[in-house]
Amino acid sequence: MAQQKLYAGAKLRELRQRLNLTQKDFAAKLGVSLPYLNQMENNNRPVSSTVMLALAQEFGFDVTELGQGDAERLITDMREALADPVFTDTAPLADLRLTASNAPSLARAFLELHRAYRQTHERLASLDEALGREGAQLAPSPWEEVRDFFHYCDNYIDPVDRAGENASKLLQKGEDPRRALVQHFAGLGIETRFLRDTTLRHYDPALRRLNISALVPPETQTFQLLLQLALIQHDKLLEATLDLARFQSDSARAIAKIGLANYFAGAALMPYRAFLAAAQEVRHDLELLSARFHASIEQVAHRLSTLQRPGAKGIPFFFVRVDQAGTITKRHSATRLQFARFGGACPLWNVHRAFETPGRFLRQLAETPDGVRYISLARDVSKPGGHFDAPVRRYAIALGCEVTHAGALVYADGLDVTRAEAFEPIGISCRICERRECHQRSVPPLERPLAIAPDHRGILPYEVE
Repeated sequence: MAQQKLYAGAKLRELRQRLNLTQKDFAAKLGVSLPYLNQMENNNRPVSSTVMLALAQEFGFDVTELGQGDAERLITDMREALADPVFTDTAPLADLRLTASNAPSLARAFLELHRAYRQTHERLASLDEALGREGAQLAPSPWEEVRDFFHYCDNYIDPVDRAGENASKLLQKGEDPRRALVQHFAGLGIETRFLRDTTLRHYDPALRRLNISALVPPETQTFQLLLQLALIQHDKLLEATLDLARFQSDSARAIAKIGLANYFAGAALMPYRAFLAAAQEVRHDLELLSARFHASIEQVAHRLSTLQRPGAKGIPFFFVRVDQAGTITKRHSATRLQFARFGGACPLWNVHRAFETPGRFLRQLAETPDGVRYISLARDVSKPGGHFDAPVRRYAIALGCEVTHAGALVYADGLDVTRAEAFEPIGISCRICERRECHQRSVPPLERPLAIAPDHRGILPYEVE
């Protein structure tokens, strides 16, 4: 089988600019001519094996990063957007790959245009409400904008991650981290109080007083203390990161700031190098990591999905959280598996069954339509309100990776990952799933014709040809 050519012009250009080298100097270090480098950076030529070897030897660059990043995400997102019924024809996968590799800005512009169309369509669907609301106007969804920011950053923000890792020194190992944080806040002239209140966290800058709910678990209290620490002591770092993101609205910027503060809290509670080493030591046992780092199961699972620091990467995990309706409320994938941008996740995925077995881990071997196989771990993460009348928020999380990493996971023990029949077929969304026979299909795939026989009825009222 012929090896697929690798076009990675954007990655090469990014590396050269990060090293502060001119094209001439960079070409000399790689041992290629200036025109050849120019052609590679503009995706007119593939990256040769000689260049990849030079990148590794001269700069210590992880050449596997050349084939990762935005391209696969853009392809998946464009495929899902093109599955919208508004498009009568779908572009071949080869065309999408060329667009994602050679014109990523155009691909993002297309996705932005489609998102604007969807928002307009949804607004028209509730036209009476929109017209009756003063100042009603079309605007990008701040939540989607922030979600895409973290999505295309590979869910790893290096300056914030390293700042959190440095702040972890405040936490005394083996002791309750809340005590150390309360003492640190006292040194800043801030009083910390734990109140029997359903409000998780409230900081009054005028009174220099921080209130934390005493009704939530200790790990949640610690996380909220660290989050507030980020907002107070690392505000300049957060604002500088937001400046680079260039959000379209103040709302998106404000939401992203909270997201970055959350990221800082996770990095401080579970510092990168120590957490990565511990994860490898216990073979990614979430319960052991939870106890060691005074963190919740959800916090640990989410942190595992962020371990993508260049030169010290962990296993590429996907992480997702869904509510009882199947709506995805958190999502990230460092793997080739990408989640639906619109709607819920595949109903055949074990994350939906986690609600039926509270407190238990569910394991699943799954295969996506592209033939990639995964091991997926799912568990419910209910969040009690703290008192009898308070509602319980129910979610389920899934964490997984490609099956090639199964040996590094304690959860793979006892599973026969060599037997093809052990893998359940799952997809991303029905509109772009090419499986012909699926008993859970909700809508037909747009890329395949249908055969409808009035006198015959199988599982579905049609057959996918």
